[in-house]
Amino acid sequence: MAKKDKDQAAPNAAPKGPPPAEGDKAQAAPKPKKAKKEAVDDGSGKRKKRGRPMRGLSKRQKNLAGKVEFGKRYELTSAVKILKDITQGTKFDQTINIVLHLGIDPKHADQMIRGSVSLPRGIGKTKKVIAFCEGDDAEKAKAAGAMEVGMDDLIKKVNDGWTDFDVAIAHPRSMGKVGKLGRVLGPAGKMPTPKNGTVTDQIEQAVKEFAAGKIEFRNDAGGNVHAIVGKSSFSANDLKDNIDSFIHHIQRMKPATSKGVFMKKVCISGTMSPGIELEVAQH
Repeated sequence: MAKKDKDQAAPNAAPKGPPPAEGDKAQAAPKPKKAKKEAVDDGSGKRKKRGRPMRGLSKRQKNLAGKVEFGKRYELTSAVKILKDITQGTKFDQTINIVLHLGIDPKHADQMIRGSVSLPRGIGKTKKVIAFCEGDDAEKAKAAGAMEVGMDDLIKKVNDGWTDFDVAIAHPRSMGKVGKLGRVLGPAGKMPTPKNGTVTDQIEQAVKEFAAGKIEFRNDAGGNVHAIVGKSSFSANDLKDNIDSFIHHIQRMKPATSKGVFMKKVCISGTMSPGIELEVAQH
């Protein structure tokens, strides 16, 4: 009988051997997870709101939104007149942007829209340009406005993490060495490429154009193209020239494999203004 009682008590007995170390205790007995907080009924039958509510439109935003008729497509002259009006009154010179929603399939390489263009009235700011070139080309690039020129030393400087510039231009002969900068310049969108005119043997001309504000563009995953077309301080005629020039440039790039309506929607806006949809003729 005593032996039977001893066997029954054995499972409850403490195991033999040295006591577990402090680290083993922590692993053997993890802290229980805290239960997730749930919304509480305050007694009125409504769930209690947690956190700050979403802020509504300011008086200024409501006033500006009232000047643009939602869903209406404006003729370019009228749209620019309204844009000039609603971008006034801020403490800074607002940037004017354009967005084009295109009838393309971004998954197909032959329907990608990518390139660069010099707008007739500029964009109201200069760009920091560097050039990967040597010899006479380096001297011409420096004279044209490049902030840094060179080859091995400049490549090492960029490879070490220096990216305080807007555009990088390279001579075709230098791409054998510049190609290794893809992991640095690629994610930042600054890698020289023939598609946007930053790999060229016309180094001097390219530096002048990009330093003066030549813009680069490419479609996103939704088939949209974004670009800067000026400043709110531009005259109405200058803005019209830039917008019209950019739209026509994109129209000329329509891929042969793109079917149906090419320009589905075009909008212009300021940094702090509502968008204005344009009426664009299809070609």
